[in-house]
Amino acid sequence: MRKIRSINDVRVLADNTSHILTLFSGGLDSSYILEELKNSKAKVTALAIDLGDGVDESSLKKITNHFGVDLVVIDARKEFVEHSLVSAIHSQAYYLGDYPVSSSLSRPIIVKKAVELANKLNCDAVIHTANQSQNSLRRLNGALETSDFKGYYGSPYEFSAITREEKTAVLAKSGLLSFQNRNVSGDSNLWCREFESGILDDPENFTMPENLYTWSLWNPDNHLPDDKLKITFHKGYPVSINDQAINFMDMINFLNIHAGSYEIGRYVGFDHLDDDEKVLEIREAPAASVLMNAYKLLETAILPTDVLKTKSTHNEIWTQEAVEGRWGSMLQKASYAFTSYTAEYISGSITFKLSRGQALANRIVAQAPMYLRDRDNWEVNITKKRSISEISTPKLKTVIDQVA
Repeated sequence: MRKIRSINDVRVLADNTSHILTLFSGGLDSSYILEELKNSKAKVTALAIDLGDGVDESSLKKITNHFGVDLVVIDARKEFVEHSLVSAIHSQAYYLGDYPVSSSLSRPIIVKKAVELANKLNCDAVIHTANQSQNSLRRLNGALETSDFKGYYGSPYEFSAITREEKTAVLAKSGLLSFQNRNVSGDSNLWCREFESGILDDPENFTMPENLYTWSLWNPDNHLPDDKLKITFHKGYPVSINDQAINFMDMINFLNIHAGSYEIGRYVGFDHLDDDEKVLEIREAPAASVLMNAYKLLETAILPTDVLKTKSTHNEIWTQEAVEGRWGSMLQKASYAFTSYTAEYISGSITFKLSRGQALANRIVAQAPMYLRDRDNWEVNITKKRSISEISTPKLKTVIDQVA
């Protein structure tokens, strides 16, 4: 056995290994695994990766201390931004055109940090907690499979299906009562907050509680002056907001707060599983929404149409490889080589007028644009130019006379 696929596998490893690393978010699934490992003969380390939605270390420690395991928190925000999010903007990474992909972008960073720590601590196993109804199962397993980690890896929920009610009851009996009030699962980072399962299980009958949203809540106190938002790009990279220079990570946080205060960036959609079953997911991603829109408007204004058509194919390829967990594949690298080349031409700004639930562009200023600014004058000039070029061709009347 090299792959961890069931709760029984975890129990076997607990008695036959020296050190186990488990990915830990403080959620129901990852906390339940600590319950399974609490009597382990192996040392257990819980790893939390900070990807920008805030890691409440004190809350996580309450759980890890309860089970007597070590907690390690790694800040991977900068790497996530530079490695994944710039590429996602350039590649217009929307899942089937419906919503910005998110968790797919974070998995390579999570696995990289987990493997680095596991190798440093000489861990025999890396456990994650994705299940059959989560695409993260194949994404995390795929990333671990192609890493340099030589130990056991995988999720015990691949072949062991335990209901939320059962996990909650076991943890309550253990003394952790806080999970009784949790009715959805979630995955979050600075690019997107996503919710699924629990009360969102049935697409024909669901309600998204407003209190689950954090960014996309109507809040006039965080509205921008004159409801104006100007985003400037230089060679494909976002560099300023309302003419104030700002680093990309701070820009994302700013947009989540301020664009989100107009209820911008909410999405409802489906994700597909291995055999094409569909699961409902709810998202909020204000920064992703306006940044992706701004970039698309600029590149459409600047790039030739035949390039845009070809680029749309490469966008889909890059995104599909990310969604399927094939980060760094030859196909993804080749597609991004095309996309990143076009990004060198994308400089300019987009100004949005923000209103409830909407960011509508009202000023597009591109460097080296292909758009017209005075169509009437252009019409006069181009007609004159083209008519002059036709002087050397036979006049219609002459042609008619010759035929007659």
